[in-house]
Parts: sequence; structure tokens; C-alpha cells
Amino acid sequence: MIRWIIVVFLALVLISWFTPALQKLGFGKLPGDFRFKLFGREMFIPLTSTILLSMLAAVIAKYL
Repeated sequence: MIRWIIVVFLALVLISWFTPALQKLGFGKLPGDFRFKLFGREMFIPLTSTILLSMLAAVIAKYL
């Protein structure tokens, strides 16, 4: 179980590093990516971007 916690932590760190670069490419601004304010804080739920990046990772994993 500790291995999965480490994997999730590293994935979150990588995502936070690559978020600005992905936003320049248009990810995070696709239809289905939700931004809203709740209690004075801006919340962001990137559903469409997550699906596209997951499909890309699956294609890469399949052919490597």
C-alpha cells in the first residue's frame, strides 16, 4: 500500500510541474473542464483534459 501512496504522490508532483506547460497547449480550457468559485476560492475540475491525457498514456503504454 505504501508503494501506491508514493506513486500517487509522485504523479501529483509531476502534474503540478507540467500544468503550466499543458495550459499553454490548451489543456484545462477544453469543453468539459470546469472552473468555479466556491467560498471565495477558485476550484478547477479538468474532466475532459484528464480523459484525453489518460487516452494518450494508454496509447503510449500499449505501443511501448
